[in-house]
Amino acid sequence: MRTAIYPGSFDPPTYGHLDIIERAAGQFERLVVAIGVNTSKNPFLPVEDRCSLLTECTGHLANVEVMTFHGLLVDFARSLDCRVLVRGLRAVSDFEYEFRVTMANRRMAPDIETLFLITRDEYSFLASSVVREVSRLGGDPSPFVPPSVAQKIAERLK
Repeated sequence: MRTAIYPGSFDPPTYGHLDIIERAAGQFERLVVAIGVNTSKNPFLPVEDRCSLLTECTGHLANVEVMTFHGLLVDFARSLDCRVLVRGLRAVSDFEYEFRVTMANRRMAPDIETLFLITRDEYSFLASSVVREVSRLGGDPSPFVPPSVAQKIAERLK
């Protein structure tokens, strides 16, 4: 089975993430949405919430699984016998960062390829950091995230 991994923090999941997930799911037999757990960071939403939200938002895609991982992405990919990583690009600045990460991954795991998907125009500005900032400042995140995510953000900020 050809498996791909779409890794990220997804803090919180946005319509931009879901765009990449849906498009990547159409290209692979199995897509693992992998939430990286970094214990040195203080996340906006707990990893359990992000996992359940992504599972709910991708429930219509039979070939998508949501998992968490610790440590190096390439080690996680190897544990799943995965040879393709999917990354979303919004702007040239994303490419510069993703290029560096891809080169490091390639050095550690030359057998694992990275596939870049360019986001749809309407999501080219959208980042989880934007959603967090809008939400913390009292704005409405609902244009940027599914209703269940907006509800979870509201609960978090109470």
